[in-house]
Amino acid sequence: MTINSWKPKPWAICVIALASFAAGSRMTARLMDVDQVRADSNRLFELRVYHAVPGKVPALDSRFRDTTAKLLAKHDLTVVGYWVPEDAPGWDNTFVSLMAYPSREEANKNWAALLADPEFQAVIKSEQANKLVVKEDSIFMDPTDFSSMK
Repeated sequence: MTINSWKPKPWAICVIALASFAAGSRMTARLMDVDQVRADSNRLFELRVYHAVPGKVPALDSRFRDTTAKLLAKHDLTVVGYWVPEDAPGWDNTFVSLMAYPSREEANKNWAALLADPEFQAVIKSEQANKLVVKEDSIFMDPTDFSSMK
């Protein structure tokens, strides 16, 4: 009596492996919450440039460090960073921040909450008494598809 043994061809093994990989990948993609993964990569950024009264950048820096940064965080306003230009003539009296938001609507909502906060109202009142900023520039920006920060 002869036992009939089936030996698969090497190309058949490759086809089975490829089909299994494709099916597993498809199942994994369906199980993932793709919207949540994409939400973090579609942030909106805001570049804020504060033009300080000449000689007042150190005081403005202190105000952000000691008060404003904490209030921004309290109202879910995410600061990516703060900068003071180093070698740029004409930028001597500037203070720069970069903010990140999940959406423009979220930015507007959180800024409204900050502006209504009594602690921030005190900062504004102090600013009127001891002027630090001459002018503020703000620009909202979308990251490009090849940007390393999204």
